Amino acid sequence: MESWYALRTRVRTEVGVARNLSGKGYECFLPTYERKRNWSDRIKTVELPLFPGYLFCRFDVTRRLPILMAPGVNSIVGIAGVPTPIDTQEIESIRTVVQSSAAYEPHPYVSIGQMVQIKEGVFAGLSGFVMNVKNERRLIISVQLLMRAVAVEIDRMIIEPISEQNKPLCQIVPSIPKRHVA
Repeated sequence: MESWYALRTRVRTEVGVARNLSGKGYECFLPTYERKRNWSDRIKTVELPLFPGYLFCRFDVTRRLPILMAPGVNSIVGIAGVPTPIDTQEIESIRTVVQSSAAYEPHPYVSIGQMVQIKEGVFAGLSGFVMNVKNERRLIISVQLLMRAVAVEIDRMIIEPISEQNKPLCQIVPSIPKRHVA
């Protein structure tokens, strides 16, 4: 049975590994985002992996040797050395964000906070954690196994709590301004 797995790759080889495995008939998913980079003479928009050093691949784990032998693949992410499948819903949530026209970017993994679900719009049905970033609400969609996440801007009017059990364990406190040393 085929499931989604996260492959750990050498950094900056994700695109090549995805092309190689796709050419061998494997279904790969390498989510990317755009970032503006400043060079001395120009500003350029570059496409970067959303999860540097990782890509997702669907395969039968009992037939993993060709995956592990592919150039650039370091390992299959797992727990205690055992490859662990990624929840299909997590993959589909990230696909939905990447295929949308909304602004998104990598975000540090969030394990605490209010779990919510989007009620309407292009992200209807997606669930994740909400946090405030610079007075804007963002939905944090996490890939638990990788301990990585994606942040997407959302309207606070279209979210609803999933359950009372998922109340925040703590409040997110605004950062204290740094003191200016004279």
